Amino acid sequence: MITGELKNKVDKVWETFWTGGITNPLTVIEQFTYLLYIKTLDDNEKKKEMDAELLGLDFEGIFPKDKPQLRWSIFSNMGPDEMFKVVTEEVFPFIKDLGGNESVYSKFMKDAIFVIPTPSLLARVVAGINGLLQASNTSGKKDTLGDLYEYLLSKLSTAGTNGQFRTPRHIIDMIVRLMKPTPEDIIVDPAAGSAGFLVASGDYLKETHNDMFLIQSLREHFNQKMFHGFEMDGTMLRIGAMNMMLHGVDNPNIAYRDSLSEQNKDTEQYTLVLANPPFKGSLDYDSVSDDLLKITKTKKTELLFLALFLRMLKKGGRAAVIVPDGVLFGSSNAHNSIRKEIIDNNKLEAIISMPSGVFKPYAGVSTAIIIFTKTGAGGTDNVWFYDMKADGYSLDDKRNKIEANDIPDILTRFNDLGEETDRKRTEKSFFVPVGEIRDNGYDLSINKYKEIEYDEVEYEKPEIILSNIKVLEEQIMNGINEIEKLIKR
Repeated sequence: MITGELKNKVDKVWETFWTGGITNPLTVIEQFTYLLYIKTLDDNEKKKEMDAELLGLDFEGIFPKDKPQLRWSIFSNMGPDEMFKVVTEEVFPFIKDLGGNESVYSKFMKDAIFVIPTPSLLARVVAGINGLLQASNTSGKKDTLGDLYEYLLSKLSTAGTNGQFRTPRHIIDMIVRLMKPTPEDIIVDPAAGSAGFLVASGDYLKETHNDMFLIQSLREHFNQKMFHGFEMDGTMLRIGAMNMMLHGVDNPNIAYRDSLSEQNKDTEQYTLVLANPPFKGSLDYDSVSDDLLKITKTKKTELLFLALFLRMLKKGGRAAVIVPDGVLFGSSNAHNSIRKEIIDNNKLEAIISMPSGVFKPYAGVSTAIIIFTKTGAGGTDNVWFYDMKADGYSLDDKRNKIEANDIPDILTRFNDLGEETDRKRTEKSFFVPVGEIRDNGYDLSINKYKEIEYDEVEYEKPEIILSNIKVLEEQIMNGINEIEKLIKR
């Protein structure tokens, strides 16, 4: 997370966009991203050139040698009018075609539009980005560029279309740390948005398995085959792809796709699903893949996505997904059938109930995290429940940082479930046997199983209370009499 001088510099660039007439937050982030991308390309090229020179090797870079003006370090020193002409007519077309037609970036950049309207605005923004990246280089943090991008995304303070809203980064980080991705995993988010889950998984692997990058096969797997994300919003696709690039993934598999439709044929391809799918209400049956309807015949997207996750996972694959509370206790046939499918035919491991303010200011819906493993042959025995009351931020629209935070406790307890067996149901976490869940109609709401411990309150005897009232009455009357005497004087 960025703070202090760097945060102020980002805010200043953001304000520059707004005063220049670009006020849509998504548009600001998109244009900001293009320029960060262009700057990063030049910075990376410089590092490779220096390494090649040090080793005495020939180097063939991405920038044509006869067009030095395409590089940030050159055009950023031009006057506003010349810079504007070079960026709009040469640099932006260059990055749109970079990598050829098969490049993930060129694929989604083909519809990108550079909308900065004036040379003066471009010059101010370029100068601002130079300043904030200089500040990031002196911050001492390894992944400041990624943190900077996360801060930009946090400025999306309104819900998107089709029920989309940004998952808070600390919730994403918690889910990733619960699931502990491995260097061999193939990770998918079928409702990827800005690719937050994929980015956090990559960061986790860099932190915990940094030696994997010394092994060519694992390094190639990380950059080419590990990360998969699908999204229907073209702007979010570009932002998600750029987010992955700025976090050091060379070629993530980010694709335009309606994950619930017939065009998605993925079956048993992934080992880990991490997702917060949209809760946008109902779809027409005609627009939903038939094999999903066989698992749960419904128009509700939150149920269809659960069926999709089961289909996409390999045997032994795991999932941690956010769902609205209604998925846990809804009484329709569709609700019951998807819960039965997960519990009876696979292995349900945990339900983490989250407070309703976690997604404010985007939405006030109560949600939970469902963690399960695809087995195809059952395996659910005892399900772990946790009643999260605080996530480190106030549960109102302001979401100010507070001390109360259950996340460290959730991670500690989940990572050592052997210590959880003796916990009482009056505590924050406890196990529930699968037989009891079946007896309760496959209801997975924590309130169905949590026991509330009431403190016994002892009241004084009625005659003592009555006596105390009389004393008070007498004191009141004496006070009134004293006031009357003062008035008569």
